[in-house]
Amino acid sequence: MSRTDLYVIEYRLHGKPKSFVIRSPKMRNADAWHWACCDADLAPIPKPGKAPLRVFSKPMAERFGVTDVRWRETTKVDWTEAVTT
Repeated sequence: MSRTDLYVIEYRLHGKPKSFVIRSPKMRNADAWHWACCDADLAPIPKPGKAPLRVFSKPMAERFGVTDVRWRETTKVDWTEAVTT
């Protein structure tokens, strides 16, 4: 399975760097901004299978101090690689 559903989201909250890992079937910039707001306790975490009560957009997040949101896929670890010493 080459598809990954783990993402690292990095952002700044009032100038302090923050990051976390999240499992999601898809990730877009709008999703990353919203998840950063959830991590910063600004937005409620959506319940599985239900839409979030309020999706935080980039301008709204920036008003509350969330900036520089970046996301990337996690790197795949190959556990079958032989260890040499």
